[in-house]
Amino acid sequence: MALYAIADLHLSLYKDKPMDIFGKKWKNHHLKIQENWNNMISPEDTVLVAGDISWAQNMTEFGPDFDFINTFNGKKVFVSGNHDYWWTSVQKLNAMSEDMFFIRTNFYPFGEYAVCGSRGWICPGDSMYKQSKDEKIYKRECLRLEMSLQAAKRAHYKKFIVMLHYPPANDKGERSDFMDIIEKYGADVVVYGHLHGTESHKTGIQGKKDGVSYYLTSSDYLDFTPVKINI
Repeated sequence: MALYAIADLHLSLYKDKPMDIFGKKWKNHHLKIQENWNNMISPEDTVLVAGDISWAQNMTEFGPDFDFINTFNGKKVFVSGNHDYWWTSVQKLNAMSEDMFFIRTNFYPFGEYAVCGSRGWICPGDSMYKQSKDEKIYKRECLRLEMSLQAAKRAHYKKFIVMLHYPPANDKGERSDFMDIIEKYGADVVVYGHLHGTESHKTGIQGKKDGVSYYLTSSDYLDFTPVKINI
């Protein structure tokens, strides 16, 4: 029973949206993900999917992407990304499949660990951060992350894995409230995505920092192959 992670599936089976406009490596990327995933993941494994799952605008459009992912091996655990406009209540989503679980203020049990998370947001000090439009969302996502961790703690979990879509630091690698919350609860691992392209990948926090292992899991960074998480 191993744990893996990948982000940014960017599926669009309802309506063709070619991703190779972002580079040749994205051509038929969904088929690469499917093949690599099923070659690596067993039915007993779990994969964390850190947002930007589908380009769908609503649940009707999401249907083909949902069915596609549901054929992949293993359990799948999701947080939303900035493009997941189809995302509805986690209660409704979690009633759709026994092998797919969606997190927002709740958590997913994985052995002695609780997988917690939220979408996250652009952090203060980032070159893209605008206080007038980003501060409120940033604070709300910090609250959602803490609510998720608190829910797991109330259930007597003592070990935590955090999943975000956005990086937990700005593009300069400076600390954020997300990192303070992560360290406050003693999380061992953080997985995230959102960053695309070589230059953006370079800005992502990775490796061990202040006792926490950070994994950048954007699908193009991983060559569309889930990465094993060491816990």
